[in-house]
Amino acid sequence: MEKVKTFNEKELEEKMYKEIKELIENSRRRAYEAVNTILLDLYWHIGENIVNNLQNGEKRAKYGTNLINNVSSRLSKQYGKNFSVESLRRMRRFYTMFPIWSALLTKLSWSQYLELLKVKDENIRNFYMQECINSRWGYRELGRMIKSHLYERLLVSKEDNKLALQGNVINTSRDLIKDPYVLEFLNLNNDYKEKDLEKEILNHLKNFLLELGKGFAFIGSEIKIKIDNRNYYPDLIFYNNILNCYVIVELKIGTITHKDIGQINMYVNYYDEKIKKEADKPTIGILLAKEKSKTVIKYALPKNSEIYASKYLLHLPSKEELIREVENIK
Repeated sequence: MEKVKTFNEKELEEKMYKEIKELIENSRRRAYEAVNTILLDLYWHIGENIVNNLQNGEKRAKYGTNLINNVSSRLSKQYGKNFSVESLRRMRRFYTMFPIWSALLTKLSWSQYLELLKVKDENIRNFYMQECINSRWGYRELGRMIKSHLYERLLVSKEDNKLALQGNVINTSRDLIKDPYVLEFLNLNNDYKEKDLEKEILNHLKNFLLELGKGFAFIGSEIKIKIDNRNYYPDLIFYNNILNCYVIVELKIGTITHKDIGQINMYVNYYDEKIKKEADKPTIGILLAKEKSKTVIKYALPKNSEIYASKYLLHLPSKEELIREVENIK
């Protein structure tokens, strides 16, 4: 007959299991980081070799493409497809964009660096490097943020009109806000209702949280609040663990009106008085709409409030389109 475990034995078993599991996970993480560093070191030095041999330190190569094609063919036969002509060109670009090995962030993978190679501006590239680490993006998330021009969207939303090299530092409610938000992951056609928009966001909540940014936790949708014996249902409720505050998101498929602003102002005031605890900071309200009127926002939005009005786009914008959006916002 199997011996019945005592309470202390169960506690000890759980303790041992967790400690050994942590040792295994840490070991795997260190092994991955070591392999990743070796791989980056290899590709960086291959890029250095190509630049030094073909370009002799100059901007343009002295020799034609046949040389790199021939080298690639020989390497591919011996070591496989990772040394194709295109791969070697990426390694050369990797070295030219990051010419100082010690400045590389070895926490990032080669796949992430391939996404970063698409960003020509060094300052913007540095922002994405730091934000990738801070927000723990994979290469797919990083690629999406680059394509959706996150840097430019945050830049126009920040009051000081600049972003720190360490990424988007969240100090105030303004640092959380984007304008516009990009929701290209939603499966919506041209004829949709607010309920459809909310439903699709809930169906793609992981992507929506990624677009919202750092520190957001989902609380619920249409959580009932009662004011003067009447029930109200705010669309989406989140909590931001960085600013320690509730965030209410109201969705609108048309242009923001003064009534919409009054509605979310009521929700924010209610949460501040009835829901938030003493340690919580003031509740933030975000009106997310297809369109917004600068004049209505100017006169209807309470001064020095924690309420913000932003547009959303249902497609990845081009840089030119984003510039037009920014000009309309201003």
